[in-house]
Amino acid sequence: MKIAIGSDESNQLTAAVVTKVKAYGHKVLLFGPLKNEKAFWPAVAAEVAEAVAGGTADEGILFCWTGTGVTLAANKVPDIRAALCDDAETARGARLWNNANVLCLSIRRTSAVIAEEILESWFNTTYQPNAEDDTCLLQVVALEQKYTVAA
Repeated sequence: MKIAIGSDESNQLTAAVVTKVKAYGHKVLLFGPLKNEKAFWPAVAAEVAEAVAGGTADEGILFCWTGTGVTLAANKVPDIRAALCDDAETARGARLWNNANVLCLSIRRTSAVIAEEILESWFNTTYQPNAEDDTCLLQVVALEQKYTVAA
């Protein structure tokens, strides 16, 4: 799989996650300071989300200080289901029930050990289609379409 990874800063956590994702055998596409380009979190989130929505990447991982900024920004891109995950169980649920395609992490709250647990859960869990969750995801798509302004 191709995984787009972006952050508004490069640090030990981002480096550890990039290394771990590569160790899982995934190809990594870097954005923002992870690619040695200065960028604020909204721009990095947009680049990663657009890579996923456009098919350049299969999934994405985003970081910012709290994780909320990149989550908000990424979710503005149609077809993105970005989830802020602080633990492995939340990551599992985001994949299993919400079919999340962008993992968002807080630089402030996530240690390298916790990130490794989150990644393991993220990569080992897939969406299981079912009537209830399919209906909920269709409702999310309807909301997205309701508020999308025609260009």
